[in-house]
Amino acid sequence: MHLFRKLREDGPMTPAQVAVLLNENVVMHTPVLIKPIVGRELVSIAVSISTQSRDHPGEYIFEGKIGARTTFLRWQGTVEGHKIESLELLTDDENGLLLERTIAYRPFPALKIFRDRLIALNAGRVPDDMWDYPTATETSLAAGT
Repeated sequence: MHLFRKLREDGPMTPAQVAVLLNENVVMHTPVLIKPIVGRELVSIAVSISTQSRDHPGEYIFEGKIGARTTFLRWQGTVEGHKIESLELLTDDENGLLLERTIAYRPFPALKIFRDRLIALNAGRVPDDMWDYPTATETSLAAGT
């Protein structure tokens, strides 16, 4: 069992608990943000917030090795009583620390609820400019037009 899976199955976790499993330069790709999260500090915060945004820890229903350092996970749980599922690719470094996490969620309506809960719990810890694309007005103002 991958150590990241084991920690997540134990329930909500602190950023410090997550950080010990992460490479210093870890990258996390998630559909709830417009760009990847980079670095142990931000990724550990994002994962910690994520575990607090579901109804309960849920359960992993599949784990498989794709390569020597790549693991595929399938998870199912609920958010506000609605089923939500994730598919994850975890890539470890040569020391067994998580180097990259790519995650996809379904169905979209549950993902939207989950994302809204993440935003509410975030309290500015993940930078605001990572949540949404700038509007046309913001882009025009930034360009001075």
